[in-house]
Amino acid sequence: MAERRIYLDHAATTPLDDRVFAAMAPYFREKFGNPSSIHVWGQEGEAAIEGARRTVAEILGSYSQEILFTSGGSESDNLALRGAALAERHARGATRILTTPVEHPAVLKTAQDLAARHGFHLDLLPVDGYGRVDPGDLVARITPETAIVSVIYANNEIGTLNPIRELGAICRERGVPFHTDAVQAASQLPIVVDSLNVDLMSLGAHKFYGPKGVGALYVRNGTGLASTQTGGSQERGFRAGTHNVPLIIGLAEALRITHEERASQAARFRILRERIIAGVLERVPESRLTGHPRDRLPNHASFVFHGVEANSLLAALDIAGYGCSSGSACKTGAPEPSDILAALGLGDDWSLGSLRVTVGRSNTRDEIEAFLDALPPIVRRVRSAFPVRT
Repeated sequence: MAERRIYLDHAATTPLDDRVFAAMAPYFREKFGNPSSIHVWGQEGEAAIEGARRTVAEILGSYSQEILFTSGGSESDNLALRGAALAERHARGATRILTTPVEHPAVLKTAQDLAARHGFHLDLLPVDGYGRVDPGDLVARITPETAIVSVIYANNEIGTLNPIRELGAICRERGVPFHTDAVQAASQLPIVVDSLNVDLMSLGAHKFYGPKGVGALYVRNGTGLASTQTGGSQERGFRAGTHNVPLIIGLAEALRITHEERASQAARFRILRERIIAGVLERVPESRLTGHPRDRLPNHASFVFHGVEANSLLAALDIAGYGCSSGSACKTGAPEPSDILAALGLGDDWSLGSLRVTVGRSNTRDEIEAFLDALPPIVRRVRSAFPVRT
């Protein structure tokens, strides 16, 4: 095992910021009250949660009551799609869900479940070779029967940004709720909801140096949403269960820090990203960049290598001291080609050899140069030892 270890998988998760941990710490022990209790201990917890809600709302440019706290981005996606689809069917008989083939599984599998088990019809918008939706295709596909449209803001696997503002404007004009999964985007891109024209937006704290196990869902006032979880009356009845106060505090503090430092960090990330892209394409034969060359997450570089098996490549990189991914952390370990890469038209001889490199606050130029020196011989060894058979 390598003596020096360099983490380059910040799209999978980020380390907890020390400032976030400090903000959370008192709520694990000293300020432990249940926010649903009426005594002073409970009031202290409730005040902390509502303060966190105001912080998130201010950053999103929304009202506090439009913010729901959840257990993470996946739950936020589930609640947005199921809740809005069921509400729209009840309100106006709409039974069609319109999304894309390059969504995170939390969106795509939820849409598929609604189609398979709850009588909805699923339509998939086409994407171009970069994984991006053309607004013209949305105009052509959206109908009065569309219950909800969901398009990812920034793709977790290939980094491509979608024209969310334009897509949202089309949905707004036609009176159809528009959701975006902004779990990856929130760490580096503006997330002001009116500017994006979104009605629902999902966030997950561990993508922006907050704790795991907590997220948020923005729901625009007036957007129909059916509760998909019953029990208590927490989160305006949409999300039953005792609030996890420390984690909610952590989400708000992490988002505040990210918001304040976003511009400077994104500028630094772009420099490292461009160095990675140029270095890999120059040094590794039969390599391709996946995702859009410019309209992509500032910290995100992703590639495919011809004739390479991704899991073997990741294992070899790990032994050499580099933590990378083959795409979504939710798919790591799967020997099958990525659905997202298949949607881009890549065959198995390319799509089985994907690599995602995502930088973070602690990464340096020296670390990137070390990675670029190490990668080419590792790819050569993996190609020779584990040839892809198609």
